[in-house]
Parts: sequence; C-alpha cells; structure tokens
Amino acid sequence: MTYGGAIFRITGSGAFTKISDYPTSYGTLVLAADGNLYGTTSVGGDLGLGSVFKLSPAGVITLLHSFEGTDGANPFAGLVQATDGKLYGTTFFGGAQGYGAIFSITTGGNFATLYSFPGFDYVHGENPYGLMQHTNGKFYGVTIDGGTSHNCDFSDSPGCGTVFSLDVGLGPFVKFDVPYGKVGSVAQILGTGLTGATAVSFNGVPASSFKVISDTFMTATVPEGATKGRVTVATPSGTLTSNVNFKVLT
Repeated sequence: MTYGGAIFRITGSGAFTKISDYPTSYGTLVLAADGNLYGTTSVGGDLGLGSVFKLSPAGVITLLHSFEGTDGANPFAGLVQATDGKLYGTTFFGGAQGYGAIFSITTGGNFATLYSFPGFDYVHGENPYGLMQHTNGKFYGVTIDGGTSHNCDFSDSPGCGTVFSLDVGLGPFVKFDVPYGKVGSVAQILGTGLTGATAVSFNGVPASSFKVISDTFMTATVPEGATKGRVTVATPSGTLTSNVNFKVLT
C-alpha cells in the first residue's frame, strides 16, 4: 500500500521546493535547539505503524525510531522539545493496552514510552493527541475518547475525551511571546510565580527596567550590551531560566 505525503519548503515570497516524498504526517515539524527539524509520521517506519524522523537544514532525512505497537503506534500529532532537550509526543494507538501512549526521544534517537493509556479505565482517557509544556514544567494534552462524560454525539463512544497532565520532574521556566528584539525594545515574558520578581537579566546583563503585570506575565526592556542567550528572572521561589535563547537584533 502506498501512503501519500511530502516534506516541502516555501519562502516568504512563495518559492516552493519539495524536499522529499514521505509517509503521511498530520503533525507539524518542530525546530529543535540543535538546528534540525523533527517530526512524526502516522504510518511508515519498519512496521508501518509510524515513525519519528530528523530533517537536517540540508534536507537529509534520518529515521530515529519506528513504532512497534507496544511502545506506541500511529502518532497523529507532532513533537515538542522540552526544557531538558528531549522531544516529547503521543501516539493515537498502541502502547501496552492499545489505546495510545506518551513517549520521549532524544535528538540522538534514545526512545522511551512514558505512559500507556489503559482502555479499560475511561477516567484517564484514550487516544491522545499531542502535548504542550506549561511554564510550570508539566506537560498537558487531550484525549479524543474516554473520561467520565458520556453525553457525546456518538452513541458508541466510551467517553467525550479528557484533559490530562504529565509530570516528569522538570522545573518551572520562562518563555517569550516573541524571542527576539532590539536594544531598548520591550520583551514580553510568560512564566509561573512571577509576582515579587526582583531582577531580569539578558544573558547576564541586567534589564534596563522590568514590570510584573501578573503572576504569569511581565515585561522587560532589552539593555545595552545584551547578547544572544538565555534570559533569567529572579523570583521569591528561585531563578527561572528561559527555555530558548533571546536573540538581540541589530
């Protein structure tokens, strides 16, 4: 059986380039800190159950993992790179019970199944679709089916889905609305526990000024002498570091 799909590149002016034909992928690509793009396919791989792949800036594709069923199958969403540098994602099917799984994989291909959704326990949901990492360090996602509510449009549905969290022990961090700006511009910073913040630094250079708007949002002015790097925010509960570098534009 042939599955359709392609990886492509398009410029802002509309110049289109097909990089490669590839098995079907429903998720978007994620640009990782190492400069490579990573993604999933819902089919393909060694057993036809989906895969995780790397795409280099030069257009070279490397297969990192082929799903085997018990470790997950058929990922319908893309990946997220967390603050520990690993990539995290979900599979719609597969896992120990066949109702989906959560997994992690390093950029070098070291794979681990973190959780398998138990289909016999609808409270936790089944058939997950993607993850996001909150600034509190935890992951959040949704399942298509399962849960305790049965007032769905589909009479045979085992539930209307759930919202779940996964804690793998990663600490809180800060992130940007836009991760770049010129000296003198105002950076918008999102986080958790920002109330009472006492300092903000751009790659070690103290911010010209900063203002805490709420416990989860603040602003800071990019100082003279700032260079590309992490931004830190000193809070009463500890210092929070940005999940990506802030780029200072010239």
